[in-house]
Amino acid sequence: MNHPRMLGILIATTMLTAGPSVLAAGDVAAGKAKSAVCASCHGPEGVSPQPNFPIIAGQYQDYIVRALKDYKSGERENAIMKGFVANLSAQDMKDLAAYFYSQKGLAAPKTGNP
Repeated sequence: MNHPRMLGILIATTMLTAGPSVLAAGDVAAGKAKSAVCASCHGPEGVSPQPNFPIIAGQYQDYIVRALKDYKSGERENAIMKGFVANLSAQDMKDLAAYFYSQKGLAAPKTGNP
């Protein structure tokens, strides 16, 4: 039996089953430090006080990273966001995603009569 090959298979299997948090780890503290520019529209913790800017607090990390990449590539069109993401690295995006994911989002709105 080839032990190095088995070790490689074991590591690959573990990473695939562990999920995106292991593959795309961001640093919450670094994300907080990088988030100051985001606060003007999305609020300091990602809860926008204005209805025309999305609440990103509590949003899934992979969603935030994908959105930032799409703004950077032009897949999503928004001149303001394109300017903000132009100089973000992949790690910057992961860090921002980790920070906003760690923040408490708003509770889902209640529907119907109480």
